[in-house]
Amino acid sequence: MTFIDRLPRRGALMLDFIYYPVSGILWVWHTVFGSVLGPDNGITWALSVMFLVFTLRLVLYKPFVSQVRTQLTMKKLQPEIKALQKKYIGDRARQAAEMQKLQKAHGFNPLLGCLPVLVQAPVFIGLLHVLRSFNRTGTGIGQLGMSPEENANTANYFFSATDVQSFLEARLFGAPISAAMNSGAATLEAFAPFGGVPTVIGIAMVAVPLMVLAGIATHFNSRASIARQDDAARANPQTALMNRLALWVFPAGVLLGGPFLPIAVLLYWVSNNLWTYVQQHVVYRRIDSLAAAVSDADDGTTQADATVAAPSKPRPGVKPGGRKRRRR
Repeated sequence: MTFIDRLPRRGALMLDFIYYPVSGILWVWHTVFGSVLGPDNGITWALSVMFLVFTLRLVLYKPFVSQVRTQLTMKKLQPEIKALQKKYIGDRARQAAEMQKLQKAHGFNPLLGCLPVLVQAPVFIGLLHVLRSFNRTGTGIGQLGMSPEENANTANYFFSATDVQSFLEARLFGAPISAAMNSGAATLEAFAPFGGVPTVIGIAMVAVPLMVLAGIATHFNSRASIARQDDAARANPQTALMNRLALWVFPAGVLLGGPFLPIAVLLYWVSNNLWTYVQQHVVYRRIDSLAAAVSDADDGTTQADATVAAPSKPRPGVKPGGRKRRRR
């Protein structure tokens, strides 16, 4: 089967520029792991989703480092920013212009801090759509209402009809990874020719542990970020509110929203948070080490300068002012 044959025969959609790359990366990893574990293995599909996450996060590693440096630069500039705000308190235009000059002088780019989030959001949407497109038998929003036979013989972006059947047959500890706890009866019936109709209890036994892991990982990632805030930032009422939301409300949101998400998306969430947790510790430790080395070097230079600049003490019996001239 050629590359063109793998493409679905349908009109171009507005978000195909997201769906094709996401499905392409997923297809590559499925091919890699399928050659070892078998294409119909649930572990193969689970690893494909996880390595889709790792591929994306590896691409975003440098932007993440830039984001951290941007945050540190912003932290250092706070005294100067407050001084500008106080100086031009009645002139918004002048205040904005001076802020831009300050940011430009220090190489500060606020857009770099938003790049990882801006890239990950479309990928999450793309993955959710591609996974839903493996099973198009439902009649809800975004579903095509296909019959099980028609669905099993229709390609899904980079995935051929054979790949779609492989996906429907795959089970992760007995549950299809595209199924959610709230999947309707029509959606679950599509799995009947491929290992039988899964039960809600069987899906929940896989989904609930993933939901709990995702919630815990979200909480600890938030805790790690908050730990790096200074006392002034934590004392800010708006920051304190956001910290409480990040620590408790967002993890609770994962638990409440988990029943509506396919198992594969929960895998994505857990993998993404695990990567974030490790990456934060590695990057911050590296940046802290570099900052400490620079600080030690600056201290050494300052001490050397002070030693050179300090006047030497006169020896006992010698008056200050240098040696006396000899009389001829």
